[in-house]
Amino acid sequence: MAQPTPLMPHATASWLVDNTALSFEQIAEFCGLHILEVQAMADDLASSKYTGRDPVHSGELTHEEIDKGQSDPNYRLKMHRAPVDVSRTKGPRYTPVSKRQDKPDGIAWIIRNHPEISDAQIGKLIGTTRNTINAIRDRTHWNIQNIIAKDPVTLGLCSQRELDAAVGRAAKRTAVAGEAGEEPVGEPRDDRASLIAELRAERDAAVKVAVEAAHEAEAEAWLSAKRAAEAAGEV
Repeated sequence: MAQPTPLMPHATASWLVDNTALSFEQIAEFCGLHILEVQAMADDLASSKYTGRDPVHSGELTHEEIDKGQSDPNYRLKMHRAPVDVSRTKGPRYTPVSKRQDKPDGIAWIIRNHPEISDAQIGKLIGTTRNTINAIRDRTHWNIQNIIAKDPVTLGLCSQRELDAAVGRAAKRTAVAGEAGEEPVGEPRDDRASLIAELRAERDAAVKVAVEAAHEAEAEAWLSAKRAAEAAGEV
């Protein structure tokens, strides 16, 4: 059975390239990358620049394991402690950090071009909250002066298929409401169940961050204790 890869393989590989004498092949195998990717990092030719992540600090490797690898180019590094699996909780869609600043522009475009789409649908489509949507709609958003309506598909916030599906569902709901002689209200913006779900998602996200921080602190404490023990043995 193959061992798991580090939680952040590219960042870990970048750190190992800069801070160890391990071969590119050893680093590539441990991180689950192609050796040419590691070579590109070493030559500073990689298309993306990664901030190094210390696998010793995270508890995934030990100094002893790195020393073994540096002493024997044929040695295969062994994961000291596998990264904790992180499962997605129900809540807003994950958006890469590089695209998060584009969310308001995408929201503004949907509000302007498809007012029939409910806030709940926008939230799922873009990965945002009702408060942000309402702030943009009411023009009370803190950065409203710089928000420019742009197609969320072009911005990479959702796919054309997802947007078309949302528009189709909203149009169908509007048609049904029209046949019944009712105002198409969509999903209530003040719906208690939806608000509770959002709050739970935020709470779960906070718990996840706390758990990750606890694991990091545990790894740091373990490493500090080990270094102290080694220093005491050398005296």
